[in-house]
Amino acid sequence: MREAGCSAVQEIAFSFSNAIAYIDAALKAGLDIDSFAPRISWIFNTHNKIFEEVAKYRAARKVWARLLKARYHAKNPKSWMLRFHTQTSGVSLTAQQPENNVVRVTLQALAAMMGGTQSLHTNSMDEALWLPTEKSVRVALRTQQIIAHESGAADTIDPLAGSYIIEYLTDEIERLAVEYLDKIDSLGGALKAIEQGFIQGEIQEAAYQYQRAVEREEQVVVGVNAFEVDEPMELERLRVDP
Repeated sequence: MREAGCSAVQEIAFSFSNAIAYIDAALKAGLDIDSFAPRISWIFNTHNKIFEEVAKYRAARKVWARLLKARYHAKNPKSWMLRFHTQTSGVSLTAQQPENNVVRVTLQALAAMMGGTQSLHTNSMDEALWLPTEKSVRVALRTQQIIAHESGAADTIDPLAGSYIIEYLTDEIERLAVEYLDKIDSLGGALKAIEQGFIQGEIQEAAYQYQRAVEREEQVVVGVNAFEVDEPMELERLRVDP
């Protein structure tokens, strides 16, 4: 959903509304919440705004824990835990000046790590152009390895906790995500919200507003609507033996 253009708040709310539908179906089938909730896991997307992304993961853990405890009365602490893998944002990568994508992916990966991801995939610099080459894949892998082993970002849990901006954004994202969940509940749940086009419409509107901001140059995308250069493509294409 994030790759389709939804916001950080929508990513939490719409993902969790889907999870609610799955949980309700499992409970209706006779399963006990603690028999399967510890095995629920997620794949989230991470974008360029570091503070917002870190806060997003912190807020998601709070919303999920409260949902499982208060709504479903799960007793096992493992049921309250948010287990998630993170993938860096393919939609944020640009075909223009593709080497800049290494920087974007680095920021995204760092945000995911500081936000508490348990596993990570880093996109390659040339994914906006074609299938990545072996070299670009290696650079992407080394990016997360350098963050993990050289930056110190993985040496402590929740390293930005206590920062005013992080705590404020965490609370705001949590509040807005819960508002979305309440709205979806009022529509009859995720299935009804999808049938009525609510979720699709919200994602499309968010994507449209972002694109409008780029076109108005309110949102700078380096190499696309600012700092452009006219230079030949220097990246090597992936060559596949026929």
